[in-house]
Amino acid sequence: MSEADAAGRARTPSTLRGVLVPLALAQFICSFAGSNMNVMINDISTDLDTSVQGVQVAITIFLLVMAALMIPGGKLTDRYGRKRCFLAGLAVYAVGALLSAAAPNLGVLILGNSILEGVGTALLIPPVYILATLLFTEVASRARAFGAIMALGGIGAAAGPLIGGLITSGIGWRAAFVFQALVIALIIMLSRRIHDPVPPDPTRPFDTVGAILSAVGLILIVMGILAADNNVWLMIGLLVLGAVVLLLFFRSIRAKEQAGEEPLLSTSVFRDRTSNLGLATQNIQWLLLMGTSFTVAAYLQVVREYNAIQTGVIFTAATLGLLVSSLAAERLAKRHPQRTLIVTGFVVTIAGIAVLLATVSGSPSAWAFAPGLLLIGLGLGVMLTPSVNVVQSSFSEERQGEISGLSRSVSNLGSSLGTAVAGTILVSGLTTHAYAAAMTTLAVLGLVGLAAALSLPHGPVSGTTPPPSHEAA
Repeated sequence: MSEADAAGRARTPSTLRGVLVPLALAQFICSFAGSNMNVMINDISTDLDTSVQGVQVAITIFLLVMAALMIPGGKLTDRYGRKRCFLAGLAVYAVGALLSAAAPNLGVLILGNSILEGVGTALLIPPVYILATLLFTEVASRARAFGAIMALGGIGAAAGPLIGGLITSGIGWRAAFVFQALVIALIIMLSRRIHDPVPPDPTRPFDTVGAILSAVGLILIVMGILAADNNVWLMIGLLVLGAVVLLLFFRSIRAKEQAGEEPLLSTSVFRDRTSNLGLATQNIQWLLLMGTSFTVAAYLQVVREYNAIQTGVIFTAATLGLLVSSLAAERLAKRHPQRTLIVTGFVVTIAGIAVLLATVSGSPSAWAFAPGLLLIGLGLGVMLTPSVNVVQSSFSEERQGEISGLSRSVSNLGSSLGTAVAGTILVSGLTTHAYAAAMTTLAVLGLVGLAAALSLPHGPVSGTTPPPSHEAA
């Protein structure tokens, strides 16, 4: 069978549906890993003889490793192939999950969960979005694919506390990592249907210096935020140093471009105003999702003394909201402009945060959290898919490796910042006042995201990705 025939067969409706299942499940389990530990704070800290802040550090490092390595991970797909990187990432992730399940102390947990699972995610997530962009070439079909992927990603993040709570209360927190390994095994089995539409190019160079500089810069930025509650001067120093390293990164990639070499990330990806605004909205969306998840979960467990399952049940409202709005992505994309959906999502999410602040203070009922969490879930579900589509569809097939890595890096950096910012404020006091301060900070950042969404152009997304050239051959 010729390459063109294989590519055509890989795009039949039944085949595409089969490909979409493992891709969406992969996003689900990675998002689940980022939030399910929120309901295990007390169990892990007691079992491993650590503190709430120690667990927060483990969660944040996991999100940070993903953010720091996502750009290099996206670039590696061009050289080694999207399916190969996807499977390699799944294997590394599974090893990390099993190591976490057997962790005797916080250090081993950080190695397994934060480092290995983070590295695995950075390898497997860029291929998810690259393959979806290359295989689903029409706006509506791509919206449906991204809708399914983002729906399961959002559900994984929102339902992580519920599923994690059920597993932790019924069996133990270690079983939650065994669950992740089992899901990874299922994804590997289902991935046999995946066919890479573009062959890898082993001759493609890899910018090692750029990869190191970008990773170190992002790590220093988030470490600076984490240091805010311990030492202000250390925070300032780390933030300044991180900014300097990122400046060196941009100078490095610009110098490579001027020398005619291929950098880790082309500076031209930052020249598209629509894509830049879409990236900003992605960053803040995940910041709000993970920041809210950590803040509410920590408050419920530490201040209200709820157990893992009680905390998880309360988050069902957010899960329901995300499920309803994310699964409607295709229908919404046909009826409304992407900008309208993103703006509406931010408005509803900010309203949800306001409801949490207004109704929870002084209320002894756990269900006082439900209306606000439901609104946050609905708002995030409405805008996650169009934000991804705006960014991915702004670039051609040849740029999908780097823009996918950048897009996922920006999103995961938002997750890291959300946990770091809200967590730093919350763990400094762990009182109702600290909870209110953390949620207020998230609301203000939501307004920043709304401003970016309002700046998006009113017209349709420019430049849908054309079919690969070999398909037309």
